[in-house]
Amino acid sequence: MTVPKYLVAVEANVQRAGKGWAAKRGVQLVHLEGTPEEIGAQHATLLRERMIADEQELWDGFANVVPFWPARALMFDLGRVRYLDVAAGMPEARRRELAAQAATFQPDPFASKIPTYQRMVTLHALYDIALGFEKSPLLGCTAFGLPPGDTEDGHTIFARVFDFEATEIHDDGKVVFLVHEDGKIPFASVAWPGLAGVLTGMNAEGVAMAVHGGRAREPVTKGMPTVLSLREALSSARDTPEAIEVLRKQPVMVSHIVFVADAQGRLARVERAPGVDAFVKETRERVGVTNHFEGPLAEDPRNVEVKNRTTTVPRKKRIDQVLAELPAKGGSVPRAIAMLRDHGCADEPSCALGDRRAIDALIATHGVVADLTTKTLWVSEGPHLSGRFVKVDPTLLVQGNDALGEPETFPADPVLRDGRYAEGRKRAGGPLMKRKQ
Repeated sequence: MTVPKYLVAVEANVQRAGKGWAAKRGVQLVHLEGTPEEIGAQHATLLRERMIADEQELWDGFANVVPFWPARALMFDLGRVRYLDVAAGMPEARRRELAAQAATFQPDPFASKIPTYQRMVTLHALYDIALGFEKSPLLGCTAFGLPPGDTEDGHTIFARVFDFEATEIHDDGKVVFLVHEDGKIPFASVAWPGLAGVLTGMNAEGVAMAVHGGRAREPVTKGMPTVLSLREALSSARDTPEAIEVLRKQPVMVSHIVFVADAQGRLARVERAPGVDAFVKETRERVGVTNHFEGPLAEDPRNVEVKNRTTTVPRKKRIDQVLAELPAKGGSVPRAIAMLRDHGCADEPSCALGDRRAIDALIATHGVVADLTTKTLWVSEGPHLSGRFVKVDPTLLVQGNDALGEPETFPADPVLRDGRYAEGRKRAGGPLMKRKQ
């Protein structure tokens, strides 16, 4: 494998590395283009310092969570043995991309902990590894879809809150990747430096996907890591049926739900778990998704425990209420952003700000509203959902145009200015891994 070497050139506040570029326009935009090797090298060249900062915060946070170093060492050793063959479940192109990313990341300040390539492979399975623990902080996501008949302009809208609470840097250091891999459908992914997979994304055909953590059956160590499975589907599917077919064929490591939508207004929830066929529920009506299974795995003891112990049921009741209150043809991007920022609770509409039963509990790593008809994204700038939402112009995704101007934005939530935000954040608590003081 030949890994290209790039030097960063800066021009009009845009960093360039080969065909890749990075620029801050409200949120950090990173365009990657070419072969898997070129994409991996561009990624690490453009984002090296950001990748180091993110990973350092994870290591510092982990040390705070598990202060006894022999216990940390034992966990590392057990994890490395248990997930030794995790790369075998990755598509070959992704292994090449991660190998190029690892080679470009040299010198690696964390190599003494785990060798670079092995560590980057493991980090791309971290979602699956973390979801193997019942008390992981990954069960707080809410999403909804509005088909053309429910919007004022006849467009399809896809919206989601991603409540990943590991560290603050995943919120204030988020990246919108614009990926043009040779021979694949271009796609946008809202993630963080170093992540080659997809948690929330949309492609140039107007297909959007988001993963929601869930609990059912026993996790396994072999299969395709979730973030890479969504990337495979998003970079090859031209509509919801094609995305479903890709997802059905992939072996999975842990249980989860994938919410899918396309520009034609076809919405689907795909419930997946190790060792069973995917359950698919399709609709052309407005629908909300949280974190519990509704199909054949609904009575699985792990799913029942999630329903009893987490906020998934109250959030589902609340998003269903909010959707029911939406007037006919009342959907729009501003309305969708307001719905994501909803602070009410199903049985207590005026519950205190920061209540985790709310759709917006002030804990989100990112919020995204996608107009799938125009292929336009609106992404939360931070903090959480309270800051502005920034428009990512569709030409950046469809044409790879890097002629950047000032972005269009949607105003911050009033709670950020009237003093309620600090109180609400204190009530919400988190994140799991605190910043080193």
